Amino acid sequence: MRDRLANVAIIIEEAPTAEHLAEAGLGPDETLFGLYSGIPLTQRTTDYALVLPDRITIFRRPLLEWCQSEEELMDEVRRTVIHEIGHYFGLGEEDLEKY
Repeated sequence: MRDRLANVAIIIEEAPTAEHLAEAGLGPDETLFGLYSGIPLTQRTTDYALVLPDRITIFRRPLLEWCQSEEELMDEVRRTVIHEIGHYFGLGEEDLEKY
């Protein structure tokens, strides 16, 4: 997967904002570990040029609050990053739930 990632930034933020939650289709009391923002590879056309990088944002505080151990945290961060990379490759929530 890493070799196929291009023009995408992976960043860490403390917690999701109201805008992040809205973009993910979640309410203010729901939990969000990560968010993909951009144009998935499957939707890019020949006009795709000179655009800002897509973003995969990982939210630190919800992950720390959810996980009970360092091992669980590492597993959940890995799962979250892979999930958001799946969106970059054009997979929807339904597709990703299979994995």
